[in-house]
Amino acid sequence: MKPYHESPVVTHTVRVVAPFILTFGLFTLLHGTKSVGGGFQGGVIVASVAVLFAFAFGVSQTEATLPGVRIVAFAALGLLSFAAVAGAALVVGRPFLDTTAFGVSPVYPVEVIEVAIGVTVASVVTGLFFELARADDA
Repeated sequence: MKPYHESPVVTHTVRVVAPFILTFGLFTLLHGTKSVGGGFQGGVIVASVAVLFAFAFGVSQTEATLPGVRIVAFAALGLLSFAAVAGAALVVGRPFLDTTAFGVSPVYPVEVIEVAIGVTVASVVTGLFFELARADDA
């Protein structure tokens, strides 16, 4: 594999474009109840920012910024958040994942679930990218 050299044009472009991609990913994640999108699609778009940074600044530098422990912690946080909302309906005597069991508009629990899915998907896709990039170096 050739040694990595940063391009000032690429790095500057990534720094300018990344916030817009992240904003679009969050928009897609949060508008899954009203339009096309949702947790999976938004999570993949958010993960693409990490991949973009890895291509611009190098995999090792990006992975140092997002260590594996942090990625696993976010994936676990997303899963636990989903399980908490889905299981909370059981606590109040309603079926699993019943979003009408909380006395609020069902949109709010669904939004929490969408964010939980988005965090999990973004973490898993980012982690898989780093694993595959490491396997390529071996």
